[in-house]
Amino acid sequence: MEAVMVAEAVKDPTAAAGVVAPGKKNRIQVSTHKKPLYFYVNLAKRYMQQHNEIELSALGMAIGTVVTVAEILKNNGLATEKKILTSTVGTKDDTKGRLVRKAKIEILLGKTENSNDAAITTMVDESKAANEDTEEESKE
Repeated sequence: MEAVMVAEAVKDPTAAAGVVAPGKKNRIQVSTHKKPLYFYVNLAKRYMQQHNEIELSALGMAIGTVVTVAEILKNNGLATEKKILTSTVGTKDDTKGRLVRKAKIEILLGKTENSNDAAITTMVDESKAANEDTEEESKE
Protein backbone atom coordinates (compact mmCIF):
# COMPACT_ATOMS: atom_id res chain seq x y z
CA MET A 1 0.00 0.00 0.00
CA GLU A 2 1.13 3.53 -0.66
CA ALA A 3 2.72 5.33 2.24
CA VAL A 4 1.10 8.51 3.49
CA MET A 5 3.39 11.35 4.49
CA VAL A 6 2.95 12.34 8.10
CA ALA A 7 3.69 15.79 9.48
CA GLU A 8 2.67 17.38 12.74
CA ALA A 9 -0.41 19.58 12.45
CA VAL A 10 0.84 21.69 15.31
CA LYS A 11 3.80 22.84 13.23
CA ASP A 12 1.91 23.25 9.94
CA PRO A 13 -1.85 22.53 9.80
CA THR A 14 -1.83 22.48 5.99
CA ALA A 15 0.73 19.66 5.98
CA ALA A 16 -1.13 17.63 8.58
CA ALA A 17 -1.18 13.86 8.75
CA GLY A 18 -3.40 12.25 6.20
CA VAL A 19 -3.73 15.21 3.82
CA VAL A 20 -2.86 13.39 0.62
CA ALA A 21 -4.29 15.02 -2.49
CA PRO A 22 -1.91 17.75 -3.68
CA GLY A 23 -4.69 19.42 -5.69
CA LYS A 24 -7.15 19.50 -2.78
CA LYS A 25 -6.17 21.65 0.17
CA ASN A 26 -9.39 20.84 2.04
CA ARG A 27 -9.17 17.01 2.08
CA ILE A 28 -8.38 15.01 5.20
CA GLN A 29 -7.63 11.32 4.73
CA VAL A 30 -8.37 9.49 7.95
CA SER A 31 -6.37 6.46 9.12
CA THR A 32 -7.01 4.15 12.05
CA HIS A 33 -3.31 3.59 12.72
CA LYS A 34 -1.73 7.01 12.57
CA LYS A 35 -3.63 9.39 14.86
CA PRO A 36 -6.40 9.26 17.49
CA LEU A 37 -9.99 10.27 16.72
CA TYR A 38 -9.88 13.76 18.21
CA PHE A 39 -6.78 14.62 16.22
CA TYR A 40 -8.97 14.44 13.12
CA VAL A 41 -11.84 16.30 14.81
CA ASN A 42 -9.54 19.18 15.77
CA LEU A 43 -7.87 19.17 12.37
CA ALA A 44 -11.27 19.34 10.66
CA LYS A 45 -12.21 22.30 12.89
CA ARG A 46 -9.07 24.12 11.76
CA TYR A 47 -9.79 23.33 8.11
CA MET A 48 -13.37 24.58 8.53
CA GLN A 49 -12.00 27.95 9.64
CA GLN A 50 -9.92 28.16 6.43
CA HIS A 51 -12.35 26.65 3.88
CA ASN A 52 -16.11 26.74 3.26
CA GLU A 53 -16.17 22.97 2.91
CA ILE A 54 -13.93 20.02 3.74
CA GLU A 55 -13.74 16.47 2.46
CA LEU A 56 -13.13 13.58 4.83
CA SER A 57 -12.10 10.30 3.23
CA ALA A 58 -11.12 6.86 4.47
CA LEU A 59 -10.44 3.31 3.32
CA GLY A 60 -11.46 0.02 4.92
CA MET A 61 -11.40 -0.08 8.70
CA ALA A 62 -11.00 3.71 8.96
CA ILE A 63 -14.52 4.28 7.59
CA GLY A 64 -16.02 4.10 11.08
CA THR A 65 -13.57 6.74 12.29
CA VAL A 66 -14.37 9.16 9.46
CA VAL A 67 -18.12 8.75 10.05
CA THR A 68 -17.62 9.45 13.76
CA VAL A 69 -15.57 12.59 13.00
CA ALA A 70 -18.30 13.84 10.66
CA GLU A 71 -21.02 13.17 13.24
CA ILE A 72 -19.10 15.00 15.99
CA LEU A 73 -18.72 18.04 13.73
CA LYS A 74 -22.42 17.94 12.79
CA ASN A 75 -23.63 17.48 16.38
CA ASN A 76 -21.50 20.43 17.56
CA GLY A 77 -23.08 22.64 14.91
CA LEU A 78 -19.81 23.12 13.03
CA ALA A 79 -20.74 21.42 9.75
CA THR A 80 -23.57 20.22 7.57
CA GLU A 81 -23.47 17.12 5.43
CA LYS A 82 -23.38 17.94 1.71
CA LYS A 83 -22.52 14.67 0.00
CA ILE A 84 -21.49 11.10 0.81
CA LEU A 85 -19.78 8.95 -1.81
CA THR A 86 -18.91 5.27 -1.44
CA SER A 87 -16.82 3.15 -3.77
CA THR A 88 -14.39 0.26 -3.93
CA VAL A 89 -10.74 0.79 -4.78
CA GLY A 90 -7.97 -1.64 -5.58
CA THR A 91 -4.66 -1.34 -3.74
CA LYS A 92 -1.58 -3.48 -4.10
CA ASP A 93 -0.72 -5.61 -1.08
CA ASP A 94 3.07 -5.40 -0.68
CA THR A 95 3.36 -8.64 1.28
CA LYS A 96 1.37 -10.85 -1.10
CA GLY A 97 1.89 -8.87 -4.30
CA ARG A 98 -1.75 -9.03 -5.33
CA LEU A 99 -4.59 -6.57 -5.79
CA VAL A 100 -6.77 -6.07 -2.71
CA ARG A 101 -10.20 -4.42 -2.98
CA LYS A 102 -11.12 -1.99 -0.20
CA ALA A 103 -14.22 0.04 0.57
CA LYS A 104 -13.81 3.81 0.36
CA ILE A 105 -15.96 6.63 1.72
CA GLU A 106 -15.80 10.35 1.03
CA ILE A 107 -17.88 12.77 3.10
CA LEU A 108 -18.19 16.37 1.98
CA LEU A 109 -19.06 18.74 4.83
CA GLY A 110 -20.01 22.37 4.49
CA LYS A 111 -19.47 25.16 6.97
CA THR A 112 -22.57 26.20 8.92
CA GLU A 113 -23.58 29.82 9.40
CA ASN A 114 -22.75 29.67 13.10
CA SER A 115 -19.67 27.44 12.77
CA ASN A 116 -17.29 30.16 13.95
CA ASP A 117 -19.48 30.85 17.00
CA ALA A 118 -19.78 27.12 17.73
CA ALA A 119 -16.01 26.67 17.43
CA ILE A 120 -15.37 29.51 19.86
CA THR A 121 -17.96 28.13 22.31
CA THR A 122 -16.36 24.68 22.12
CA MET A 123 -12.89 26.13 22.77
CA VAL A 124 -14.17 28.18 25.74
CA ASP A 125 -15.93 25.12 27.22
CA GLU A 126 -12.76 23.02 26.84
CA SER A 127 -10.70 25.78 28.45
CA LYS A 128 -13.12 26.05 31.39
CA ALA A 129 -13.03 22.29 31.90
CA ALA A 130 -9.23 22.31 31.89
CA ASN A 131 -9.16 25.17 34.41
CA GLU A 132 -11.62 23.37 36.70
CA ASP A 133 -9.47 20.23 36.62
CA THR A 134 -6.39 22.31 37.50
CA GLU A 135 -8.19 24.01 40.40
CA GLU A 136 -9.37 20.67 41.82
CA GLU A 137 -5.85 19.24 41.63
CA SER A 138 -4.37 22.26 43.42
CA LYS A 139 -6.92 21.90 46.28
CA GLU A 140 -5.83 18.33 46.96
